[in-house]
Amino acid sequence: MKRVKVGLGTCGLSAGGESIFNKFKEEIRNNNLQVELCETGCMGMCYAEALVEIEDEFDSYLYSKVSVDKVGKIVNEHLINNNPVNSWIIRSKDICSEESFTKKQIRIVLRNCGVINPTSIDEYVAKDGYKALQTVLKSFSREEVIEEIIKSGLRGRGGGGFPTGQKWKLAYNETAGKKYIICNADEGDPGAFMDRSVLEGDPHSVLEGMTIAAYAIGSDEGFIYCRAEYPLANKRLRTAIRQSREKGYLGKNIFGTGFNFDISIKEGAGAFVCGEETALMASIEGKRGVPVLRPPFPTQKGLWGKPTNINNVETYANVSWIILNGWQKYAALGTEKSKGTKVFALAGKIKRSGLVEVPMGITLNEIVYDIGGGIKDGKKFKAVQIGGPSGGCIPASMGNLKIDYDEITSTGAIMGSGGLIVLDETTCMVDLAKYFLNFTQMESCGKCTFCRIGTKRMLEVLERITEGNGKNGDIEFLESLAGKIKATSLCGLGQTAPNPVLTTLKYFREEYEEHINEKKCSAHSCSSLIKYEVVEELCKGCRVCVKACPTGAITGMLKEIHVINYDLCNKCGKCFEACKLNAIIRV
Repeated sequence: MKRVKVGLGTCGLSAGGESIFNKFKEEIRNNNLQVELCETGCMGMCYAEALVEIEDEFDSYLYSKVSVDKVGKIVNEHLINNNPVNSWIIRSKDICSEESFTKKQIRIVLRNCGVINPTSIDEYVAKDGYKALQTVLKSFSREEVIEEIIKSGLRGRGGGGFPTGQKWKLAYNETAGKKYIICNADEGDPGAFMDRSVLEGDPHSVLEGMTIAAYAIGSDEGFIYCRAEYPLANKRLRTAIRQSREKGYLGKNIFGTGFNFDISIKEGAGAFVCGEETALMASIEGKRGVPVLRPPFPTQKGLWGKPTNINNVETYANVSWIILNGWQKYAALGTEKSKGTKVFALAGKIKRSGLVEVPMGITLNEIVYDIGGGIKDGKKFKAVQIGGPSGGCIPASMGNLKIDYDEITSTGAIMGSGGLIVLDETTCMVDLAKYFLNFTQMESCGKCTFCRIGTKRMLEVLERITEGNGKNGDIEFLESLAGKIKATSLCGLGQTAPNPVLTTLKYFREEYEEHINEKKCSAHSCSSLIKYEVVEELCKGCRVCVKACPTGAITGMLKEIHVINYDLCNKCGKCFEACKLNAIIRV
């Protein structure tokens, strides 16, 4: 029997996946075909959505950019007449048009995403799901589980990079009768969708990893803190939890070993600061999500004052693979201090955006050019923004930098949870820093004065600079205030809020100086610093720009040189885009 899988992660749904799924269902029913139709999660190639994969006993065929009007032909040609539509296929046994996207990837966390039906526990079990949990409960002591994770070298994938096994050991060593496990799925970085995609595509791997962690530290209760803006992830998590309880993988006496553990979901209300572990725990407790001073750390005194282990989605999704395959195989990947793989949400000015999983030690250039296919529209690679608002910008000149916690930190950025935004020559680094600082300023809980007021003052300076009102001393003021914010803020949000500003000052200082001294933005991104002019020698008076201008700022008779009224011009650039004669330039 052939099997048709439709990518119905958030990316697939955004590309019309639900309508495509329903159309396949209709065609299969109308033609009375013995075909299995199912949904799956993100397949990684978000740039090629909507994606449909057809499997038979000999091969699998991945169709890209499928639309409802293509379904009929795929059904007729492929499902009925066994004649695949090769011109629409990007991957099969004989076709590998997207080989470079997958060639350097190693899928551990994403091993089941886009492969199984995330709403079917049976499919997860068929892929050795819950086998690691059974092995641990029946064959490992708690200390042996922790030692396995320590030796694997797995570090927390939420951004801090703290050794996972060491954190488990700290929680294990606490003698309190009640302990908690928390999965931090409060993924709030702009451009990040790693955790969301894992929860949508393989929720059981996270549940299994949490349950193994619970056994290791001696916990019987866990929480997944997932933001409410992820409705599909929450829906599939609830389905997975219900199915796991029904199968006996959650609840009382798991695998007949006497071990008890259950999981609840807490939906976050969208506060970025609740990604910080102490604010997250306060939110679960029903309090305002505000960070508190550490120590004591959560492993000592966490949720409701009890020892608590907190890891993020990606960290837990690694655990069962490590148990099944052995710590040696995991530790063989990566660098000396950064083992295994890392999942990235590849976005921005890149040809092939999507969800990728690469071995630690791969370079930025390999991700951008080999996996991402390079920069869109023939533009020049300028930088990557890594780590979200808490991260920073790394210039293209450092493209040979390895993906390694310590090497990334040495640049002034941080690895973060895995957002990787690629920037080209049209990106203004001052404007980008302003964007991220505006985000963190709005998301500050307000508890710390320097975070609450300091980020506001920094933002005001950046706004002045991008509006052409920068002045001497602004750069020095930004650097000074950034240092005070980092030194006096209570939590990671405040401590890292200046990073986008500091890294752009470090690597793109000339852009700040250009904005301040020359009142110019070379990237033509800051509208206040853009001016459009008509090149008289090239203007043919075609009136195309006149028709494109939304404010009536351009005047001129047919076949006469046109004129821009700067009092009316709103600098939208419509005239520049419309003119095919290059008779309008940006200065």
